[in-house]
Amino acid sequence: MIAARIRAMGAPHWLGLYGLILGAWGLLYAMAVPADLRAASSLYGIEFLAALCVATPDAAGYFGLLAMWSIMSAAMMAPTALPALATYEDLGQAGAETRLAGLVAGYLAIWVGFSAFAAAAQLALFQAGLLDPFGTSLSAVLSAALLALAGAWQFTPLKEACLSKCRAPMMFFLQHFDEGPWRNGLRLGAVCIGCCWALMLLAFVGGTMNLVFMGIATILMALEKLPEIGRWLTRPLGALLLAASAVTLWTAF
Repeated sequence: MIAARIRAMGAPHWLGLYGLILGAWGLLYAMAVPADLRAASSLYGIEFLAALCVATPDAAGYFGLLAMWSIMSAAMMAPTALPALATYEDLGQAGAETRLAGLVAGYLAIWVGFSAFAAAAQLALFQAGLLDPFGTSLSAVLSAALLALAGAWQFTPLKEACLSKCRAPMMFFLQHFDEGPWRNGLRLGAVCIGCCWALMLLAFVGGTMNLVFMGIATILMALEKLPEIGRWLTRPLGALLLAASAVTLWTAF
């Protein structure tokens, strides 16, 4: 059965989805500002980067940030949804009518909505002097607050409810299957946001142009949705984030 599933996920539409994910990561890599240029900007000022024609997130304005967050969401969140997408297609093999493209489109549409909020937040925080041009927090209080928010969210019943649906996608899809792939995709995206929105906002702590942070966060969010692994990860991760918040405040003052 596992071998059959692996073969099925090599079909052209799956290859297209993998291409979308890899393309999104490729765009993030192209947009990322190298560490040596970050260090140079701290010495010579942001004008140094401008002289080298390196585009910082704020330079593109709101819609540039919206595009960046949308690409980031696709790169980070689509891999975490692969088990759910495979489960949906399994329903099609059982005789139900499924359209994976519609499901993926609905799922990503919800994350574009989240990206609209995140882009507005980044622009506002940058204009308030709380973020640098690379989307990294300049305020220990802001960093500690975001870490505490993400940590506390790990213990909430709503987080657990959303995770339960991600960990048992077959039951989730059977409850709403007659609504069609687009609306099922919207529902799956909404549940995914319930799981991951606070962790995604930690990009303001790790840096929205930090590929290392993005990679680690993607792995953690993917593992958290796996039933046998995630139940051992969620609360310890929350405790770790709360501890990191306390340490951040302690070292700042």
